[in-house]
Amino acid sequence: MATLRAVLHFGDTSGKCFLTAASCRRAKFEPQTTLKHIRCFRRFRDSSKQIDSPIPNVQIESGPMHFSRLWKPFGFTVMFSGATIVGAAIWEYEKIRKQTYRVINQYQQYRIRKIGWRGEMENWWRSLTDGQKIFVPICFINVLIFCAWRIPSFQGTMLRYFCANPASSATCWPMLLSTFSHYSILHLAANMYVLHSFSTAAVAALGKEQFMALYLSSGVISSFISHVYKTAFSRPGLSLGASGAIMGILGFVCTHYPDTRLSIIFLPMYTFTAGAAIKVLIGMDLAGCALGWRYFDHAAHLGGALWGIFWQMWGNINIWQKREPVLTFWHELRNPPRSP
Repeated sequence: MATLRAVLHFGDTSGKCFLTAASCRRAKFEPQTTLKHIRCFRRFRDSSKQIDSPIPNVQIESGPMHFSRLWKPFGFTVMFSGATIVGAAIWEYEKIRKQTYRVINQYQQYRIRKIGWRGEMENWWRSLTDGQKIFVPICFINVLIFCAWRIPSFQGTMLRYFCANPASSATCWPMLLSTFSHYSILHLAANMYVLHSFSTAAVAALGKEQFMALYLSSGVISSFISHVYKTAFSRPGLSLGASGAIMGILGFVCTHYPDTRLSIIFLPMYTFTAGAAIKVLIGMDLAGCALGWRYFDHAAHLGGALWGIFWQMWGNINIWQKREPVLTFWHELRNPPRSP
């Protein structure tokens, strides 16, 4: 079992600081350094005003925040989470179907042995665990989006669609896309390190298909909980990062393997159980929500962790293991009965 090594709060879902025009003038920012502005956003207090963006000719939306505006994100969260579970079941069905037909047809695949760097890459890929094979594409997507933040012409799109903001007119897809978005290299490295540490154990317990369903649904649900918290306490802000989705995986793994010994990367001599670790993380996030701490998006962390725990304790047994009607429907749809 991989060690905890890095408490998730080291890499946070929140990028929720804002930069007002006044703070720009105080900091004497120049238009050429717009990418660096995002890092030093300052929180604003008047949610009814349009906030000046650190990017020229682009404004961060900050409209009124009402609970009535959460119905659309709520519907998206429910439908997307359901779609990920159904999609994972169909993915699993197709994989088993393919393997079955290979056995029936006594199919044997002959590979052409590659040489050079292609052969080395193939050998490397085949040496990975199933968890690592899931981690690699997730990390690759996160790195691509991290690089997209560095392209000036993309910055308006990145702020609108790759940052979750309950005050924005675009509230649904950013709830998903923001979970793959990191502006800081430290934020990206910390989140990917923790995900890599737990992906093998999670996939071993869940399988690749169910793992992806849990990861994606945790990301969207954590964003929605963050929206609810910000709306309830009138604390608008931008959020981005994979921490909410990773907390879902952590919540599942630490509940499924509560007696596993973990440690922190810089203090390997001190170990603790996974059950104790998730309790401490949840306690910190509860305190952060109650006390209004703003450095991390504690509501998103809490939402992701609770969803992971819920899935381990109830969802896996009562939802995933009862997916037979979905598989039967898909089987009949894919293989309609032939007319005589």
